[in-house]
Amino acid sequence: MSAYVYGVGTSHFGRQPGVGGPALAQQAVLEALRDAEVDSVDAVYAGTVFGAPGTAQRALQSVGITGVPVLTFENACATSSTGFHEARHAVLSGRYERVLVLGIETMTAHFNGPITPEETDAEGRAGLALPGVYAMVASRYDHLHGLRPEALAAVAVKNRRHGSLNDRAQHGVEVTAEEVLASRMVADPLTLLQCCDISDAATAAVVGVDRGRTRDVRIAASALRSGGLWDHRSDQPWGYELMGQVAADAWAEAGIGPEDVDLFEVHDAFTIGEITATEALGLAEPGGGQDLVLSGHTTLGGRQPVNPSGGLLSRGHPLGATGLAQVAEGVWHVRGEAGARQVEGARVAAVETMGGGTAGIDGNGCVVVVLGG
Repeated sequence: MSAYVYGVGTSHFGRQPGVGGPALAQQAVLEALRDAEVDSVDAVYAGTVFGAPGTAQRALQSVGITGVPVLTFENACATSSTGFHEARHAVLSGRYERVLVLGIETMTAHFNGPITPEETDAEGRAGLALPGVYAMVASRYDHLHGLRPEALAAVAVKNRRHGSLNDRAQHGVEVTAEEVLASRMVADPLTLLQCCDISDAATAAVVGVDRGRTRDVRIAASALRSGGLWDHRSDQPWGYELMGQVAADAWAEAGIGPEDVDLFEVHDAFTIGEITATEALGLAEPGGGQDLVLSGHTTLGGRQPVNPSGGLLSRGHPLGATGLAQVAEGVWHVRGEAGARQVEGARVAAVETMGGGTAGIDGNGCVVVVLGG
């Protein structure tokens, strides 16, 4: 038995303080329902990180979805990926036949810059925001493998180029490597154009049982774990081992390896994040992620494009909506509906979402999804 994605939908991504969560959700949910060719669902699995209690219910009533179970998840950046993972298992278990998954975030209502660190964490009390965390990832990577600034810049250049082909993306203007490296330093070695922006958006997907339609996309695998204690016994950068463990679970369930995947959507909140993710997923050996991006392997037209949507760096990163945005991109490519950024002949897509921010563990949670095949 398999579960399938019937339909997907998203709003535009960007700083949209005048729009509001219900209006963004309406865009995403109505598109997903139309795409799925359904007018009702058995349950809703919703995700938001910074939304107030009842955020999902307020948004859903605007599209007439009431009276069904609504479950809300929070798992940092992996929030809506977690909802998707759980919706799939609810369908596989026979609990529901059709589940709407919703991710929603209005970050401009809470922030005008980096996410405020959690003061109950030691790192938070020290003011260590996520740019600093990923700067430390880059520092550790440099210690292990030697980090080339041109490789970090290449990630930003590639993803901005991909984003210029995505009319839903927050940042659609291409940049050069020189512009990336010359932009304002945020947390050494990460410059401004190597960091994702805060964003407002909603995303949605309808997941259900096999209904015999060729346009429905099979969910070949979905794996989820939370990180273990970050007790400094690992030599690897933060998050690397968690991503690797979850990816191994997903490859085993799908019965394939990373070499069989046609495109990837990975968590590139900062440029170093894409490099470590591609290595943890198995596209390259440790230290080989830099050559992977510099060679063109991960660019549209290359062997295995990574983040054809533009990724978090270009599309935007509304935390609770990001995972489903990645899923939507994978679905569009497997169907051959990705327009100017279509990966030719795509049959299998993989999504990796890394959620972090809690001190003391190797990531809040990580989800890897395999679509198609």
